Amino acid sequence: MSFNHYSFKPNFVIQNSLAQTVFGSCFFGDTILPNRKIHKVAVDEHSKLVLFELFSGNPDASIVLLAHGMGGSSESAYIKRIALKLWVRGFSVFMMNHRGSGLGMGLSKYLWNGGVSDDLEKIIDYIFGLYPKKFIDVVGFSLSGNILLKYLGEKKSEPAKIRKAMAINPPIDLKRASLILSKTKKGRLFNNYFMRPIHLQGKALAESFPGCLAPSGNEKTILDFDILYTAPAAKFNDVNDYYSECSAKKYLKDITVPTTILSALDDPFVEPDIFKSVRMSSAINLNSPEQGGHMGYICSDLTPWGDYRWMDFKVVDWAGEDRK
Repeated sequence: MSFNHYSFKPNFVIQNSLAQTVFGSCFFGDTILPNRKIHKVAVDEHSKLVLFELFSGNPDASIVLLAHGMGGSSESAYIKRIALKLWVRGFSVFMMNHRGSGLGMGLSKYLWNGGVSDDLEKIIDYIFGLYPKKFIDVVGFSLSGNILLKYLGEKKSEPAKIRKAMAINPPIDLKRASLILSKTKKGRLFNNYFMRPIHLQGKALAESFPGCLAPSGNEKTILDFDILYTAPAAKFNDVNDYYSECSAKKYLKDITVPTTILSALDDPFVEPDIFKSVRMSSAINLNSPEQGGHMGYICSDLTPWGDYRWMDFKVVDWAGEDRK
């Protein structure tokens, strides 16, 4: 029997969710990209986002926008790896950096958070302004997946701009994900991994905008960071107000754009029951493989792209569905 590329089967030496998550982030793959065009997009008076473009050269090429997860940037291995796979298959690719991330460190007065759907909207409007006759397909990874779903549920998207969307391992209940990362033994390893780049982003912010509200650098956990910086910086009443207003779970019922959610049942940060406990619109297709961890998906057999990156395969295959 031939291997079914549409059904995830974990690599036999990387079975559990923590191993899948760690291996997924530590082994990079091919991340050497051709020359990219840089765009700096003003999102308010004191903030710019850095956006990279890989132009296909084909005037009819579809556009795919990739948005990174917490602690990441356009330079994250999974973003560059998937961007390359899309580009060599004829897509035009944009890679977004949220406020304070990647080459955008020090260019924004505030750091991004899990609810910045206004920023995503401005990036989509900017790309549409460059290519007004093209559709945009959007992929949000992890925390950007939550932002993307929130954006779609707020009905900010227009069919003339976004054709379809994909959210990969989105933490649609921000409070639960934060508590898991900050308070549980399995979460501590990843909490420390995420906090390192966050502290660097906070330091760059403080140096570039002296006198503004900035992280102290002493926050130990994601929960600490959200209490002491995220909520007050974004002008929420408190951290619970931030979690409540920005968790995508309350917006899923209102999504009208065709949307795929990919989230493994063994994701160590995103509890599988959360998707069963919320109302979802009929526009959403939920793909929940039993294993895969958080953006791991290291599979047992070679994908059609010649590696073991099932997440990459799913994104590229999804992007090409309209060609079939």
